[in-house]
Amino acid sequence: MLDLNKTEIMELFSFEKAVSLIQNAYIASANGNVQTAEVVHLGFPKSNGDCHIKSGHIADTASYVIKIASGFYDNPSKGLASSNGMMLAFSATTGETVAILRDEGWLTDMRTAIGGALATRALACTNASKVLLIGTGIQAKMQAQCLAKLMPERGLSFRVWGRNSTAAQNTAAELAKQGLEIKVVSTLQKEVGTANIIITTTPSTTPLFANDLVRRGTHVTAIGADSPGKQELPTGLVTSASLRVCDIARQSLEHGEFQTASKVEPSMDVTELGHILSGAHSGRHSDNEITIADLTGIAAQDIAITQAIIDAAASN
Repeated sequence: MLDLNKTEIMELFSFEKAVSLIQNAYIASANGNVQTAEVVHLGFPKSNGDCHIKSGHIADTASYVIKIASGFYDNPSKGLASSNGMMLAFSATTGETVAILRDEGWLTDMRTAIGGALATRALACTNASKVLLIGTGIQAKMQAQCLAKLMPERGLSFRVWGRNSTAAQNTAAELAKQGLEIKVVSTLQKEVGTANIIITTTPSTTPLFANDLVRRGTHVTAIGADSPGKQELPTGLVTSASLRVCDIARQSLEHGEFQTASKVEPSMDVTELGHILSGAHSGRHSDNEITIADLTGIAAQDIAITQAIIDAAASN
């Protein structure tokens, strides 16, 4: 049985392998080849935190996975990471424990960032290069890092906005050290109207900007809304978008970014990301459309990234 800590996991991690497995996991999910239990949500409002427990099995794979992940959003002010958790893998043949990955939430953050980058690459218009990051935490940084790796030919330029200007400065400085072109912006409403890729990574429960600001041709990847009551985007933007994409429909409509809009428009169409990635759905039809990806995080991603670590450890 594997029992690895965060440092050991990061040493074994291969970005390219994880991207491949996660893309395949989205496709398997969209095709109905993933068994997934209902998500368990625990809320800790007094501590500004929450916990999610996700589990699942991809057909014909060796292991099933249970993932525990938490976010306590005041932790950075205490000198602590906002994310924590672990991945548990068990044999789908015998039930024996295969791996305990004490990643402290790092694998969840990474698979979330890779998922966002895959969606953004698949849905952004052909000349999109101006990226607005809304949020300044771990996920904002990792979304930028993964997107830059997946789209190196675009010469992406990043802008970052956050409610805390110091946190925004720190995020920009960290990403600049990694070679990204990035600067802090102070007027969110203006930047929303000039970006052609927008990535939201906050725990907000109310829309972050006004309706009718996003310009035609923009793609939005919404990451933050992953439990009931969360919302980052104005409802009108979601209902009027040309294409709404999600990782898994039942989660998105129940507790993702699309939850509020689906109450306004119960018959609202959504397309699962796996169908875009497989080519079963054509995706964006023109560079004038507004597209939105609502990613709540699915167990298939956890299974994929856990398997990437198990495979890497076995080959060592």
